Amino acid sequence: MKTKRKIWLGVGAFVVAGAGATGAGPLTGGHVPDLSASTGVVTDTAIPRTAGFVVAQHGDHAEKSGEGGEEGGEKGIANLPPELAFATRIALLRGHLLVGDELVKQQQWNAALPHFLHPGEEIYADIKDQLIGYNVPPFENALKALAGAVKAKKGGADYAKALKSVNDALAAADAGMRAKQTDWAAFVVGAAVETVKAAAGEYQQAIVGGRIAKPVEYQDARGFIFYAERLIESVAPDLEKKDAAALRAVRAGFAELKKAFPAPMPPRAPVKEHGALLADVSRVELAAGKLM
Repeated sequence: MKTKRKIWLGVGAFVVAGAGATGAGPLTGGHVPDLSASTGVVTDTAIPRTAGFVVAQHGDHAEKSGEGGEEGGEKGIANLPPELAFATRIALLRGHLLVGDELVKQQQWNAALPHFLHPGEEIYADIKDQLIGYNVPPFENALKALAGAVKAKKGGADYAKALKSVNDALAAADAGMRAKQTDWAAFVVGAAVETVKAAAGEYQQAIVGGRIAKPVEYQDARGFIFYAERLIESVAPDLEKKDAAALRAVRAGFAELKKAFPAPMPPRAPVKEHGALLADVSRVELAAGKLM
């Protein structure tokens, strides 16, 4: 696995050089990252959304499954070692929940709903047959119940209970994955890198004609990047011992990536062009290679 990773990192270095030349501008230590941590606020430039717009956009996203974003994305994930592919899909699922939870806390129920539907519609089918190998009980019904609570705009205790059921299953997945790894920190870094790469695909889909025309894809990218950063921080003490300079570089890379996502509700125009964000992704990937 390390050999394959180093080959890809070489490609990443070429991407950085190319971007500059053309001017293009939990997998945790046994616990689920806190989804209640605030990572953004609503901006005055956020694109207003109606229920019809969000539903239509979600349908467009689903039709593209296998072509872009986390599922094209998916073409790359399918070629990963099975354990890393499973971990990456769990991370993508958690990224959806992270940004969805942000939107719920802002009472943006219509905007939040796609991020609670996508895990069941786009990810669960790819992991369900592997769950038994990680001692994870099936949780498809828990995902449906959570999406149902969001669709019905049932906040408070109903939403919290539904979210806890999903998080309990994900905590079991974390424990099952960790039990199979001899170098947990390196494995977590690998999953974080794959998650960030999926985010770059989502961000590309979000931008049409120089505008953020697809808020759901922007939000997907935000969720994936912010969750990938949490993955890195969950094993930061071990990474510090391995290569402190590389960890600093990875953190600096995430700081740059997050500038593209000022809030869960997107600005009208992208803060960063896709080429610039892709260059940031490649820099993170290069630095992360020293930690695997």
